Amino acid sequence: MRFASLGFLSIGIFILIQVILPIVSFQVWQLGQKVNNQILISPIKSEKGILGISVQNKGNFPAFISNLTRETRPNYSQFQLSVPRLKMENNIVYVDSNDLSKGLVQLPGSALPGEKGNLFISGHSALNRFILGQKAIFANLTDLKKGDEILVEAANNKFVYKVVEIKVVDPSDLSVIPAPEEQGRYISLMTCVPPGLNFKRLVVLGKMV
Repeated sequence: MRFASLGFLSIGIFILIQVILPIVSFQVWQLGQKVNNQILISPIKSEKGILGISVQNKGNFPAFISNLTRETRPNYSQFQLSVPRLKMENNIVYVDSNDLSKGLVQLPGSALPGEKGNLFISGHSALNRFILGQKAIFANLTDLKKGDEILVEAANNKFVYKVVEIKVVDPSDLSVIPAPEEQGRYISLMTCVPPGLNFKRLVVLGKMV
C-alpha cells in the first residue's frame, strides 16, 4: 500500500511538472527578450473586421477567422515550411485555411509565398515541449532569434525570409496581420504562448531576402 501511494505521488508530481515547466520557461524567455530589446509588447487593441478578418471563439479558443477569397486561386493547395534553427523541415502549410486542426495554415487573404504583403501562418504550440505532434509544430517557436532563416518552398520555387522582429500580443490583436510596409515581402509565424495555453500570441516576423 505504501509503495502504491508513493507511486501515485510520483505520477502526480511528474504531471504537475509537465504543466508548470512550460509556463515557467516561457516567463524566463519573455524576461530575457525584454532585457535584450528583442520583443515588443503591442498595446494596440483589436480592430474588428480589419481586412475582412475577425476574432472568433472556437471552443473557448480565440482564433483569427478570414472570410476573404481570392479572385485567382493558386495552382497549389499547400506548400512547405522549414526553419533550420528549430530543425523543422518541409512541414506542410495548408493554403487559405482557417482550420488549425490540420496543422499549419496560411490565413485566407494573406500573401502567398514570394508575394508582396504578409504571408501569415498559424500553428499550435504544445504543453509538453518534448512531445511534438503534427498539430503542435510551433512548440519551440520561442527559440527563434533575429537573423534566423525561415525557408518556404511553393510550386518548385524557394523563398528565404530572415527574422526581423518578435512580438507578444493579445489574442484579439489583428494589427499583426497586415505587412509593415506595402512594398515589402514578409512572413509571420504565430502560435499561442505560454506553450499549450492561449493567454497570449507569439508572432515572429520575417522579411524576404
